[in-house]
Amino acid sequence: MSNAKNTVLTAAGELFGKKDPSVVDRWVAADYRQHSALAADGPEALRQLVAGLPDGFRYEGARVITDGDLVALHGTYHGFGPDPLVAFDIFRVDADGKLAEHWDALTPLVEDTVSGRSQTDGPTEPADLDRTEANRALVAEFAEKVLKGADYSVLTDYISTETYHQYNPEAADGLDGFGAAAAQWAEQGKNLVYKTVHKVIAEGDFVLLQSEGEFGVPVAYYDLFRVQGGKIVEHWDVVAPIPAELPHGNGLF
Repeated sequence: MSNAKNTVLTAAGELFGKKDPSVVDRWVAADYRQHSALAADGPEALRQLVAGLPDGFRYEGARVITDGDLVALHGTYHGFGPDPLVAFDIFRVDADGKLAEHWDALTPLVEDTVSGRSQTDGPTEPADLDRTEANRALVAEFAEKVLKGADYSVLTDYISTETYHQYNPEAADGLDGFGAAAAQWAEQGKNLVYKTVHKVIAEGDFVLLQSEGEFGVPVAYYDLFRVQGGKIVEHWDVVAPIPAELPHGNGLF
């Protein structure tokens, strides 16, 4: 296990598992930079957040993706609000082995999904570690040409026509399922518009995109893809509206 991954999993377990505010002193850098819409900047705000977690709060992890000093977590928060929240969290670990920066996006858990899969089902452990850079390049090119460029004529150059498992709660499997969902969203005035890709985080067959765009309103897109045999075969996501105001001046990205 990488040092960064070990730091994040240990710190997150103590902060959100044991709900121990004193852990902040051990694991969080003094200049901790926050991008979440849920907390202010700095370690003291994180300490207050942890101290205020309710008794029924728990985090259910699904997968972890480590890329250098960045560690992305995909899982579900229970007890943050009235309904469970599916989330992507990204942490940057500094040279001293402390949490230095954090980004996230959360969306309500949907029980009755179109595909029949939950928003976190599917493979959990990165595989094909020797293909990390090739898979990163494939998804980055897909993001530029299809997501940002909206050139859907090349969709099958990147997404498998045989297997495409969908974990977005409103879309069915396969390219046809994605097309039907996109058409329905467009009728609702929610076109998929990607303007900027901020991060491409890759480990083995998993590649996570953090992007900014519009989906009827300004949103943060977190799209996780699994690549197999040079084609995208699975997709998970969180689409979170960008609030008008944040509790810090760092932006969501």
